[in-house]
Amino acid sequence: MSLSFLVHTPRLWLVFLLSVSSATLATEWIDYPDDGTATLTHYTLPEGYIAACGCTGASTLYPTVAMSQYAYGSSTAYGPACGRCFNITLLNSYTGTPPFIPNVTKSVVVKVIDLCPVGGAGWCSATPDKPNPSGQYINFDLSWPSAGIPDDFFPSDEALYGYTDFGVWNVSYQSVDCLQNWAGAKHPAALGSVDDGSSACCPANPTVRVLACPHAHGSNLNVVCAASQGSANDTCPSFSDDNGIPPDTTTSDATSVIWGGSTPSFRHALLPLYSLFVLCFNCLGYLVG
Repeated sequence: MSLSFLVHTPRLWLVFLLSVSSATLATEWIDYPDDGTATLTHYTLPEGYIAACGCTGASTLYPTVAMSQYAYGSSTAYGPACGRCFNITLLNSYTGTPPFIPNVTKSVVVKVIDLCPVGGAGWCSATPDKPNPSGQYINFDLSWPSAGIPDDFFPSDEALYGYTDFGVWNVSYQSVDCLQNWAGAKHPAALGSVDDGSSACCPANPTVRVLACPHAHGSNLNVVCAASQGSANDTCPSFSDDNGIPPDTTTSDATSVIWGGSTPSFRHALLPLYSLFVLCFNCLGYLVG
């Protein structure tokens, strides 16, 4: 269909430009499986802190994590990962030579309440096209120490390695139902989000659809193989996509030369927005004139 009619209909032309710009600013996030492997780090989150998702402060009394940005699904505030629960199992340490393999299997069910920003070559730096230093596309940043996790959760061999905290672990994860598996599910104040208008989204139990194994045999026909994200009605959207905020992909030495000088380069995802502003001014001038 020809767009020539837009030239003679300035209001429609402006709507068209806004639609194109919004589509251009959409970000490609990591579409991770519900069960898989990842890396696990840990960070300090104050008790009662309201993190990126806007989950209640009481959620920090139980096991919680921040999720790497491109898996989290937003560069700020809430994303589709908010409120999801995962059963995380320690496999072996990433650091340490030789890698430490615990003789006791340790697992913890966590709830996603925070964002681990992308940046540099850190553990949360994975993008759809590039894994993190361990070759993984997901990093869970565990809030630890925590009232909801034993102090000795991370095993070690101090006599062999000379320290007790490896810092980074290779782990397996499984998506699980929060109300049935997360320790905070029995504490109503730990569920949901704070009353912060449009900047908070923390479902108590994002829909999990249980699938049966397609290749199960005999008495194992009903064995659970996977759990996948369900209804969008109880899953958070991407705040940054909805508000036109691209991920921060700048680097410390990113520059562009203009008129013989050096100036910090603009992020490419923002260029359509700048162009839109110019076009809007022109359109407004046309409408007023």
